[in-house]
Amino acid sequence: MEILTASWVVTVAGPPLRDGRVAVEGGRIAWVGREGDPGEPEAPVRDLGSGVLLPGLVNAHCHLELSHLAGRVSFAGGFVAWVEALVGSRGGDEEVVRASAAEAIRALEESGTVAVGDVSNGLVHLDLLEASRLEAVVFFELLAWDPARALATLEWAEGRLAGLDGLAPNVRVRLAAHAPHSVSPALFAGLVARGGPAALHLAESPDETRFVATGEGDWPGFLERRGLGHVLFDPPGLSPVRYVDRLGALRRGLVAAHCVHVDAADREVLARRGVYVALCPRSNRNLGVGMARAPELMRAGVRLCLGTDSLASAESLDLLADAALLHRQFPTLDPAAIVRMATLGGAEALGLAELGAIAPGRRAALAFAPAASVPSDPCRFLVSGEARLRRIHA
Repeated sequence: MEILTASWVVTVAGPPLRDGRVAVEGGRIAWVGREGDPGEPEAPVRDLGSGVLLPGLVNAHCHLELSHLAGRVSFAGGFVAWVEALVGSRGGDEEVVRASAAEAIRALEESGTVAVGDVSNGLVHLDLLEASRLEAVVFFELLAWDPARALATLEWAEGRLAGLDGLAPNVRVRLAAHAPHSVSPALFAGLVARGGPAALHLAESPDETRFVATGEGDWPGFLERRGLGHVLFDPPGLSPVRYVDRLGALRRGLVAAHCVHVDAADREVLARRGVYVALCPRSNRNLGVGMARAPELMRAGVRLCLGTDSLASAESLDLLADAALLHRQFPTLDPAAIVRMATLGGAEALGLAELGAIAPGRRAALAFAPAASVPSDPCRFLVSGEARLRRIHA
């Protein structure tokens, strides 16, 4: 057993503890409190010094297999132009893709991240995640706009999943859908029949909203250029959230990334369905699609977490950078609520019940942010843009 102490311990499970102490035994939290509190065990003390000890971060929305596209896809021209450039650039040499994914995994580990919700279309890097210190929920993402391809797409995916027997316990794979404007109703129906989708891009851009509601905008031209202009789409006149809900895909526990373009009625639906919304502030800013209204989502009772999105749309996989941008966007939002999104919110969204908080019985997957002087408010320090995390090995 060992006792870790720091000038602040942000447990997330309760109020921050000044000069807090965390007893760790066998990789688990055994006790949390202050010196002299009831139940404090006898054990060697490791003083981490001035700074904040907290649960390791949980990046709830990431695309590791796009890491080779860092800096290669222009943001100029708007969202649809970016998607088209991304589609034209992705893939390629598998070893390059894997090498970039391996480097991205190392970056996550080194920035205090202990778990990731990774969206994948190819599943080419599962072994890299297995060999890592991360807990990973891999969302195997399907897309097929042509309903004639729905059954074949599902059968192909099920065949891939059937070949994944024997994965290490730190990696789980779940079926997911890409987005309302790239997945046909028939494919959604097939996923719903199989208990999913587990994740989805939703209400990310004005282009998506306009297309789903009216069938117009820039998206039909993209589909035409992709050889899908023949597919008939009867626009429902609904928002993306209400459209997907009508298809039965807004299931409890779904991780919906972005939700930038939602109104009050959408927020009520998301809350009522028990959907987790993964906010990706830097990606949204860089792609010029707007900013998700986190305070309104919270007031509606929507459960929030944070993601970085991919290196094709964000500068790094440092989740604290997204937390800092969210704080700058909404300075009246409680910093503790943002820290919760980056830790326990993500753990809950990914179904990782042993992570996200410092409490007896949970795993000792911890991170530490050193500070030159003791912060007056540890959570405000964590979202200030100045904090830098490292993982703590207890």
